[in-house]
Amino acid sequence: MAIKRPKVAIGFIVAGVLMVVFGTIMCFVVPLVIDDQIVKNTVIDPKNDLTYTMWKDIPVPFFMSVYFFNVLNPAEILKGEKPMVEQRGPYVYRKQCQKENITFHPNGTVSYREYRQYHFEPSMSAGNESDVVTIPNMLVLGASVMMENLPYVLRLMMSATFKTFKEGAFLTKPVGELMWGYDSGLVDFLNQYLPGMIPTSGKFGLFSEFNNSNTGLFTVFTGKDDIRKVHRVDSWNGLTELPYWRTAQSNMINGTAGQMWPPFMTKESTLPFYSPDACRSMELVYQRPGEMYGIPLYRYVAPKTLFANGTDYAPNEGFCPCRQSGLLNVSTCRHNSPVFISHPHFFNADPVLLDYVQGLNPSEEKHGLFIDIHPQTGVPLNVSIRLQLNLYMKKVSGITETGKISDVVMPMIWFEENGYIDGPIVNTFHTNLVVLPTVLEYLQYILIGLGLATIIVAAVVYHKVKTNQPGQSNLPDGIKCSSAEERDPLLQDDMN
Repeated sequence: MAIKRPKVAIGFIVAGVLMVVFGTIMCFVVPLVIDDQIVKNTVIDPKNDLTYTMWKDIPVPFFMSVYFFNVLNPAEILKGEKPMVEQRGPYVYRKQCQKENITFHPNGTVSYREYRQYHFEPSMSAGNESDVVTIPNMLVLGASVMMENLPYVLRLMMSATFKTFKEGAFLTKPVGELMWGYDSGLVDFLNQYLPGMIPTSGKFGLFSEFNNSNTGLFTVFTGKDDIRKVHRVDSWNGLTELPYWRTAQSNMINGTAGQMWPPFMTKESTLPFYSPDACRSMELVYQRPGEMYGIPLYRYVAPKTLFANGTDYAPNEGFCPCRQSGLLNVSTCRHNSPVFISHPHFFNADPVLLDYVQGLNPSEEKHGLFIDIHPQTGVPLNVSIRLQLNLYMKKVSGITETGKISDVVMPMIWFEENGYIDGPIVNTFHTNLVVLPTVLEYLQYILIGLGLATIIVAAVVYHKVKTNQPGQSNLPDGIKCSSAEERDPLLQDDMN
């Protein structure tokens, strides 16, 4: 039985059309399906195994690297000379975070407390916790500034107290004790007779409140009712606004808790988050696109206005009283202690701050903070938060321990909290967010291209077959002529 080639060609043309139609439909449907899956898996829900586990336990390695500014000339500083410091470190600690007391609420929110622990990592550090460094004594210099406007006789009494407990303007101790606390008779005395003056009732250390502690009671949206709200903070410790600052805008609790963000971000999106340690909400801005393990990302960085003073950036007026731009005064949430937060080495700060202290060398690469985020899911891929703790110190009359110290914002330590996704999580992300969408994208274009090619080839074959068939014309049957006479009646008359 002979194959009817015209019908076969028509069959291929139909198949090609179907491939083109199916490929075109995939162009519209596949992105919608992928977005729908992202929405379903981004919602905070125990049924979402991968994302819920990432949110609950943060399975990726996270580290805190601490650098001390070792004071080289404490005696000269007391005489009014410029401070000289050298950076020591890093002293690296593995940070473990885990959310507990997780409670889901009917209004589409979930509450939790996140507990954190730090474990020293000698192999990653440039020294040991037994290393001895010299830094400003916060108990003496901080208390002196706090008592500056009290009656002179009280300042004399406080100076006598410092002498009784042999406390000076500078402190030389091992790193471990400065970090996590040391026994102090002065601390016990102040807690007994001046309760509330210092934030600790036990050992005094720069990070004594951080280890084995939690960041407060967070209530965030699950995204179940509106994916645009997922991870956004509804309240913190029962508060919907803060009590620390001077304006309603400064007291707002904006954004997420700083670990994950809503999906479908654009270059115009920002990264707002609330930081209990900084006592305020902060916002990072888009800098550039990038890639990590083949996964596309957006890099977000701190704008220069983040720690600008109210004069240089009016919206920050609520965080004053201010000093130079680049410093955040956190005394209102730190028991009025004259403590300031900045970027390390006063990066992005008023250059005059560098003139007051010798030994600082700011650079964006080493001291700028950033978050690399996968824009489609809102999941951070690489995080580096870098901040510096500074103490404002000055000569206070009546307190001889302050000597002739010049007014200066003195850097004490800076730290970097960094982490990045690795291991099986990277493979899962790469497969689901890069490989699978890429395969589907190529498939839809292959179908369209193959369909068009099939249509063209089949049409050419059909045309050739119809043209080469003997005794047949390409004209339709209704207008075919069987002979020359039929084509021209005049010829028939002439023959007659």
